Amino acid sequence: MAGKKYREASSRYDRNTPYTAKEALELVKSLASASFDETVDAAFRLGIDPRKADQNVRGTVSLPHGTGKQVRVAVFCPPDKEKEATEAGADVVGGKELVEAIQGGRELDFDIAIATPDMMAEVGKLGRVLGPRGLMPNPKAGTVTDDVAKAVTEFKGGRIEYRNDRYGNVHVTVGKVSFDAQQLLENLAAVAAELVRAKPAAAKGRYVQGLTVSSTMGPGVKVDVGRIDELTALAR
Repeated sequence: MAGKKYREASSRYDRNTPYTAKEALELVKSLASASFDETVDAAFRLGIDPRKADQNVRGTVSLPHGTGKQVRVAVFCPPDKEKEATEAGADVVGGKELVEAIQGGRELDFDIAIATPDMMAEVGKLGRVLGPRGLMPNPKAGTVTDDVAKAVTEFKGGRIEYRNDRYGNVHVTVGKVSFDAQQLLENLAAVAAELVRAKPAAAKGRYVQGLTVSSTMGPGVKVDVGRIDELTALAR
């Protein structure tokens, strides 16, 4: 059952009415009532068939204002790349010994895992550990690369990974309640534009079928997807 604050927030707006993106984000900010700085999330419902490989959507996008939270990055690389990764700000750096440590039960104290191509044979052994947590490095996500410094800098600076779930939805963080509405709007626009750009050729019919924004503890607010072009235009 929803809590009292959640029910009170839900009664202060029409949950069935789609709002402009800016109106929706302003509502999310006004409805947030937790004692901590809540995360603002966006859920896109896409017109894809996630059972078909050629309709899956996955990649990365840079948020102009970042996510508002500290991102911990791990880099799996050979010894000659370790200094480069560390100087770029990586929190965890290592090669085969790091893989063995994780196999031995080391805590996964990172949010993003980056690997050089030549380390993937070793990192692949961690599939059952990293895979279920969405941490397995992947070329499509920009997390398998020889340019580890660039990748670390980008993910530390606000680049996020996105992928559809088995229902065709994409969930992403677009900032914090403490952001102003314009910052949240510009972050949301960047994500929307990237998803539209990444539309699979095999996807038919309306592509962005629904969009809801919410804070960690707050109710969802619908965004008018009939005006998705206005939103994506803000990212250009």
